[in-house]
Amino acid sequence: MGQTHLRALRASSDAAVVAVAEPVVALRDSVVTNFGLTGYASLEDLLDAGGIDGVLIVTPSDSHVEVVRRVAQAKLPILCEKPCGINAADTKMAQRYVADAGVPLQVAYWRRFVPELQAIRAHIGEGKFGDVLSLSCLQWDGEPPSAAFRARSGGIFVDMGVHEFDQARWLTSSNFTRLAASASTTITDPEVSDDPDSVQVLAELDKRSDGVRIARAPLRGW
Repeated sequence: MGQTHLRALRASSDAAVVAVAEPVVALRDSVVTNFGLTGYASLEDLLDAGGIDGVLIVTPSDSHVEVVRRVAQAKLPILCEKPCGINAADTKMAQRYVADAGVPLQVAYWRRFVPELQAIRAHIGEGKFGDVLSLSCLQWDGEPPSAAFRARSGGIFVDMGVHEFDQARWLTSSNFTRLAASASTTITDPEVSDDPDSVQVLAELDKRSDGVRIARAPLRGW
């Protein structure tokens, strides 16, 4: 994921990546060579060196909040890969860290910046679709991620479902009032015991003052 961000930012005229913190030597050397960056063995080394205007956090999901804390203490703005913590308590803690430090934090829910989805959101808000009765948000991978990734991802609902939950709320300007979840009993990776390969959530959303009504929103994973 970090290299995906690096490739995208390399084409940007608005931001330039100048350094990376990566503890795995082979990966750090590869990134330094391929992207022409300064490499550091730890976050502390990168922060101590200075010369940066902000930090993009692309570490394993269960480490996001701790990295947010350390970057916030350095008084640097933060863009954090989703999810910002693997439970609600984590996310609230991250909010406190950045509020106390007085720095901005944005979580990378990139779908909010897709022009086609922005147009759909505008049409829903303007009533061009009439009363919206249902919304389906689907997501899948070509194959399940590695066991090492899944061990630190928070599980399919957190790792993938957060995009669907965010998208449904954002598109409809609504909040969830009731959820019913169903998980597959299939887990194809013998090293994984508690993270099903596919899930679905049936959700009800409230009716907002703009007249949008969402009855149910199914969400699926890999």
